[in-house]
Amino acid sequence: MNEDDSGEAGQMAEGAAIEGGADSTALTVTDQSHARRSGVLGVPIEVMVSVGKARPLVSHLVNLRRDSVLVLDSLLEDPVEIYIGERLIARGELQEAEDGTGQLAVRLTEIEDLSNGV
Repeated sequence: MNEDDSGEAGQMAEGAAIEGGADSTALTVTDQSHARRSGVLGVPIEVMVSVGKARPLVSHLVNLRRDSVLVLDSLLEDPVEIYIGERLIARGELQEAEDGTGQLAVRLTEIEDLSNGV
């Protein structure tokens, strides 16, 4: 048997185990896949919330001081956008966290289609 034949045989055996369903190898492959997914689901990920944008002139930026106000292109009642990296994943409304700490939170109002991954 040459290298190509042994590779094919290994692939066929692996495929048969997965398709068979009753083979213990199929359960092991499924368990390993679940374990990998569970591990990934436990990893923290940074989410960015965008409340608006400003386009000031450079001359205005160099004159900013404490208590200066930078006006954004959005209103208080406008939805905020939630991103992972550069991908928009949702929109929502700013609110105070329900635990009474005064922390800022976002109530989701729209979720993008994430079926193709994040």
